[in-house]
Amino acid sequence: MTDAENPVIPAGTASRGKEFSRAADAALVLAGGEVFWGRGTGAVGKAVGEVCFNTSITGYQEILTDPSYAGQIITFTFPHIGNVGTNAEDLETTTPAVRGCVLRADITQPANWRASGQRGGHLDGWLKSMNLVAVTGVDTRRLTRLIRDSGAPTGVIVRAPGKDGAIDVDALRAEAKAWPGLEGMDLARDVTCRQTYAWDETEWALADGFGKLENPKFHVVAVDYGAKRNILRCLASA
Repeated sequence: MTDAENPVIPAGTASRGKEFSRAADAALVLAGGEVFWGRGTGAVGKAVGEVCFNTSITGYQEILTDPSYAGQIITFTFPHIGNVGTNAEDLETTTPAVRGCVLRADITQPANWRASGQRGGHLDGWLKSMNLVAVTGVDTRRLTRLIRDSGAPTGVIVRAPGKDGAIDVDALRAEAKAWPGLEGMDLARDVTCRQTYAWDETEWALADGFGKLENPKFHVVAVDYGAKRNILRCLASA
């Protein structure tokens, strides 16, 4: 997609109530007025959150299910997110607390023997199953510079139900401005467990997958305010 097809609209220039960018059915609308057009993938709908960025090259499924990203929209700086697919083993929690994600390139078919599940482990199918909205085709370098220079903005990520559906930029900008932000928000309440549970799963190994703790050397009690599964596996493997 060229810059003409995927413009970044500076603050104050999107004056019409509804805007539509050619070949775009999704957008990230920031509270400051900037609009990043793109192509929608994952779930249809919208979500508001704090826009941040992550520079990891792989491990995107673990990142998207990391409870510490509660209330955030993740911008991945690495362009080829989705290339190793998804699976049932790389989840850090059962229900993602992240609001959505922004990608540079379209999601391709997975090329990894561990990919399994929705559509053969395709990231798009996994995003749909988790009800997460994503936008591809975005100039993530420009967005990352904006976050770096001005701080993490509030934004609304939206995927329209069809290619011909207009996106109401003014309404989404107003929604982003009205969102109170993460400061002071009780995020632990959203990501904590609802009841106690026992944990005996140990770290993953190539030949065997995850192991099971048979003869524990220690009795460990963890208070789960949004613990990643891999932290618990490391404790069980100690």
